[in-house]
Amino acid sequence: MSVSELSASHQNYLKAIWSLTEWSDAPVTPSDLAARVGVRLSTASDAVKKLTEQGLAHHEPYGAISLSEQGREYAVMMVRRHRLIETFLVSVLGYTWDQVHDEAETLEHAVSDFLVERLDRYLGYPRRDPHGDPIPAADGTVTLPDAFPLVDVAPNSRVRIERISDDDPGLLQYFSERGIDIGDDVEVRAGSPYSDAIEITVLPAGETLPLGEIAAAQVWVSPLT
Repeated sequence: MSVSELSASHQNYLKAIWSLTEWSDAPVTPSDLAARVGVRLSTASDAVKKLTEQGLAHHEPYGAISLSEQGREYAVMMVRRHRLIETFLVSVLGYTWDQVHDEAETLEHAVSDFLVERLDRYLGYPRRDPHGDPIPAADGTVTLPDAFPLVDVAPNSRVRIERISDDDPGLLQYFSERGIDIGDDVEVRAGSPYSDAIEITVLPAGETLPLGEIAAAQVWVSPLT
């Protein structure tokens, strides 16, 4: 069965469950899922119950939510669709990286598996989307970059930006306006005392900008070798 045969709602929930575990080892709770999808807790709980009855998810009372093997396969298919569409919108249609998420959320339910594979081929089989997230391969393989949150980086370190979360379009706009992009090398320094902020400077001699703890937690980096 193709993922296209699932309802849009089930597609969204499967993708959300998988996405919550992509960059975190924390267990997925119904509250986490409700917040991710933007629904009431009772609505998310009902959806998880249905997914469990269909053999697509597992959820014990008061336990974490996880995906079955089939559920994960469908979830990764949806993530692949979403990120290829985002890449197409930016690379071909000139969207900015803060504009593509909502468009992709709509289009991912309408495209066929055939069109997804054609997009992949047309784009030259990209491995990362505009935000640095890995695009799953056609066989479901997902290769995460060896990266960690910027908020965990020690002062006076030099790192490369690998990923910026697309959860906050305003943050993406902030970076874009200051010429910060995926693949940029930056130097990290301590911010003002008691500010819980850091400063990053784009190398070799770019702009310096302060980042609060919340913003820094949305940026993933790798060490420069």
